[in-house]
Amino acid sequence: MTSKRPLSRGFVSLLLLGSLAAGPGYAKDDSAEVEQLKRALAAELSGVQDTQHPMRYRLCKSSPRYATTKDIFETKDGAVARLVAINNQPLSPVDAQKEQDRLTALLNDPGKQRHRKQAEEDDTNRVVKVIRALPDAFLYESMGAGEGPHGKVEKFSFRPNPNFDPQDLETHVLTELTGEIWVDPAQTRVVRLEGHLQQDVDFGWGILGRLNKGGWIVLEQAEVGDHQWRIVHFQMTMNGRVFFKTKSFDTLEDESGFVPVPLGTGYAEAIRLLRGDSSNAAPAQ
Repeated sequence: MTSKRPLSRGFVSLLLLGSLAAGPGYAKDDSAEVEQLKRALAAELSGVQDTQHPMRYRLCKSSPRYATTKDIFETKDGAVARLVAINNQPLSPVDAQKEQDRLTALLNDPGKQRHRKQAEEDDTNRVVKVIRALPDAFLYESMGAGEGPHGKVEKFSFRPNPNFDPQDLETHVLTELTGEIWVDPAQTRVVRLEGHLQQDVDFGWGILGRLNKGGWIVLEQAEVGDHQWRIVHFQMTMNGRVFFKTKSFDTLEDESGFVPVPLGTGYAEAIRLLRGDSSNAAPAQ
């Protein structure tokens, strides 16, 4: 599973979590609250770059017209996915055989997996670049305590810093993003982020594309075992134009059934497990 498009789920999720780890940009509230937010965002930044805790899990992704369920296996060679359901129905015998054939072809062609891994690394590098370019991309303000999915949270609003000057496409969208971020004060981790585009965002003077005002994104995180935190829910609704074609990005993703993978597991072993019997599958949602 590789994120190849700039507006795909993987890149946007990481970009939002990672780019919020800005240094100076924190605004006006009690220093203890600000320090707590800093620590939580620093933890997210570390998590973005963590390659020492691979997982196997179930990914359910849906759009208004189509839904898929995949078994995802993270390895030292990049993630590998097996399609297990379409529109919440098990694969037909024909589709199941096609998926087996695809995995066999991937197993026999290491170059394809190297390409997938490189794409994943490229996305991570973009996020790191965003973090380094954004020492003060946002201004933050405490909204006080509230109740989250699993107990007390501290809430913060964020808005663009008017003094921020983006230097590339990856950072440009942040100039119009506002929203909220919730922090679990007990574990000092981000549990929810919600962002909204307050104005249209043009890329390359509007020639490359545009994201329309009103688009939004929500992600939620949770501890999935052994003190590891992962995104468990993601929703994005964006409309715009890419190279003169109207595009709609309307997607919902839920991740569940996380199981640790032995560090150092390669993609070939992952494929063999993914092609195995049902006892090897990640727990269904």
